Amino acid sequence: MPVVSPRHRADRCPALFRPWPADDGLLVRLRLVGGRIPVSRLRALLDIAERWGDARVHLTTRANLQLRGLPAAATGAGAGGGEQVAAEVVGAVLATGLVPSRTHELVRNVLVSPQTGLAGGRADLRPVARDLDRLLCGSPALAALPGRFLFVLDDGRGDLADRECDLGLTALDDRTAQLRCGGPDPSRWGPVVPLAGAPRALVALAEEFLRRRGSGPRAAWHVAELGAPLLPVATADPRAVVSSPPLVHGAVAGGVHVHIPGGALDDRLMGDVEAAAGLGTDVVVTPWHGVLVPGAGAAA
Repeated sequence: MPVVSPRHRADRCPALFRPWPADDGLLVRLRLVGGRIPVSRLRALLDIAERWGDARVHLTTRANLQLRGLPAAATGAGAGGGEQVAAEVVGAVLATGLVPSRTHELVRNVLVSPQTGLAGGRADLRPVARDLDRLLCGSPALAALPGRFLFVLDDGRGDLADRECDLGLTALDDRTAQLRCGGPDPSRWGPVVPLAGAPRALVALAEEFLRRRGSGPRAAWHVAELGAPLLPVATADPRAVVSSPPLVHGAVAGGVHVHIPGGALDDRLMGDVEAAAGLGTDVVVTPWHGVLVPGAGAAA
């Protein structure tokens, strides 16, 4: 069956080497796998925003980060022929270590249950997310994934059950998961696989998507836009049909979920995160305008 994409152009999701020209300057997006980031790197990014941008780090609903109001280079075009970010800003961002792959920076879209490995859930999906990111970045072909293509990994608590995804999984226990595939129910469920093999299974499906998506401006951005299912339709395991509300702000199991109103992290709010976290701590940016600080003041 043919691709049923309504698109007439390639996606234009922003990244450091493909910024978006907004009214207040250039906008870049930095992708965090599972939202995890050392607090020191988050502070370094805010320092960049204060020096060259709008003095805030913006949290997205995919648990990624954006910088706004950045200056353009005096001359030269970026990827796609548009403006590029000033070289000194690019250098400062690269020094944070938040762009581990220039070729794949647009496609590292991996949303993970924020509390995984900290409290609750059926499995710790942090190793799964790391392996998935490694395999994504290690596949030259997958650099061609659209910038909006999303992987969603739910550890079985159901906090991401309402998120539309292109590919993903829901943990059934600490050893197995059921794959998810883009599209409305019931076509979203795939086979049950061992957790250890899930990253390779997802990467293989992403590569199959690329083979089927077509080419040119009408190529599909999402699995749901393919003319035929990417996987044979499977019945949902009863354990996969689980749902829970978004993580509340304040003391939660496993830590403190610091509220970032409007998703705009400024120096005052960064101070709140640092006070809760201490030095050398990894924090988790969440898709609900918050930063989860593990351990600090955790609810029982």
